[in-house]
Order: sequence, then structure tokens, then C-alpha cells
Amino acid sequence: MRWLRKNLIVIIGLLVMAYILIPNIVVVVFSFNKPAGHYNYEWSQFSLDAWLDPCGAPGMCDALGLSLWIGIASATISTIMGTMAAFALGRYRFIGRSFTNLLVFFPMATPEVVMGASLLTLFISMGLESGQTTILIAHILFTVSFVITTVKARVASLDPALEQAAADLYATPAQTFWKVTFPLVAPGIGAGALLAFALSFDDYIVTNFNAGATTLTFPMFVWGASQRGTPVQINVIGTVMFLGAVAIVGIAQAIGARRRKVDA
Repeated sequence: MRWLRKNLIVIIGLLVMAYILIPNIVVVVFSFNKPAGHYNYEWSQFSLDAWLDPCGAPGMCDALGLSLWIGIASATISTIMGTMAAFALGRYRFIGRSFTNLLVFFPMATPEVVMGASLLTLFISMGLESGQTTILIAHILFTVSFVITTVKARVASLDPALEQAAADLYATPAQTFWKVTFPLVAPGIGAGALLAFALSFDDYIVTNFNAGATTLTFPMFVWGASQRGTPVQINVIGTVMFLGAVAIVGIAQAIGARRRKVDA
């Protein structure tokens, strides 16, 4: 009982992590399945067919490529816009600053059904045809708030004395920003960019409202495929995305540990 009380928090944390990772483990395992029918819901036999032919499902790779393109483009634009807005909100005081901070949280708090329908109404009133352009605009509009929130938290934690020290050493404002401020804020910017990409790549509701009749993203393909059969290749793509995210986190942790070791 003494050991249990001492390690209770760790045990609970491990159980929570295991619970969170169970769906990912199922995705990985069933990416090696060869289902007997159209649905990949029951284990049949081990097979590498899906891994050897990841584009075997008709139209899946086209939808995946579109989702990757929109995700990268929206994450890039929202990261640039969100970083500039985060510096403005975190460093400067101006009229309407509090109200602007409140507006930043509206896209995060608004239900996606409401946001998708509202954006569709806006695009129709502007005469924009639904398709890749409207999806890109919609994704930028709801991901930029997450970038602002993430980067602003990093900006607020900066020590002003570091920039003052750079100025005392005759560094110009540009040199101070690129050599002192930006490296310190870079982890927050990177986290915001990854979050924006993940939200864009994974979105279905807002995308479905603004995609039109001919545009098909990967989440929309998955939803449509689930009505008539689930290709194993979907699990392959999910596994690759999951392992890629784990690899990015692992590399970031290794770089951070190496820097701490060098500084010590």
C-alpha cells in the first residue's frame, strides 16, 4: 500500500496514456490485416499487401495529396499571420487589445457546424465557387486562432532582460530579434504550425460545408469509404501519420536534451 500511494500518480498517468494510445495501436495492427470482406473491422490474416500498394484504394492518394497540400498551405499562412498577431498582442498595448484577445477565442469556441455553415454563407454571398480555394480560406480562418494562442503564451514567457542585454551589447533591433527573440520563440511557433497542420488535415465538418461537389479531401474520402467498405490503406496512412508525429516529437526531445547537455 505504501508503494501504491507513492506511485499512484505515475500509475494513473500511464493508464491514461495507454487508454489514449489504444485507438492508434488498433490502427497500426489492422494496417497489416487482410480482411475477408469489404470492411476492415475483424482480424483475418497477416498481410503486407496494403503497405506494398498504399494507393490501391481508387482516389485515396488524390484525396490525401489534396489534404496535405491544403494542410501545409494553411499551416504556413496561419503561422505567419498568427505569429505577427501574437507578438502584437503579447508585446504592445493598444485600444481594443482586450476585445481582440476575446475575438481570438471565438473560432476555437464556435461549433464547427456553425462555423462551416457561416463560412459557406459568406462565400456564397461573395460569389466564390466552393472548392480548394474556399477550403484553404476556411482552414486559415479557424487555425490562425490556435497559432496565436500558442505563440502568445511563448512570447509572454520571454525574459525582457535578454533583449535588453543584446541592446547593451550594441545589437540592432533586427539582430536582437533574429539572434535572441526568434530562437526563444521558435518552439512555440513550431508547435503552433504543427497544431495548425494537424487541425487542417483532420478537419471534416468545415471542409464538407465548403468543398463543393467535386473536391474530396482525405477525411471526406474516409467517411465516404466507410459507407461501402474500409480499405486497409486507410490504416496504412494513419499509421504513417502517427509514426511521423512520434518521430517529430522524439527528434525535438533529442535536440532539446542535446542543447541542455551542451549548455551544462
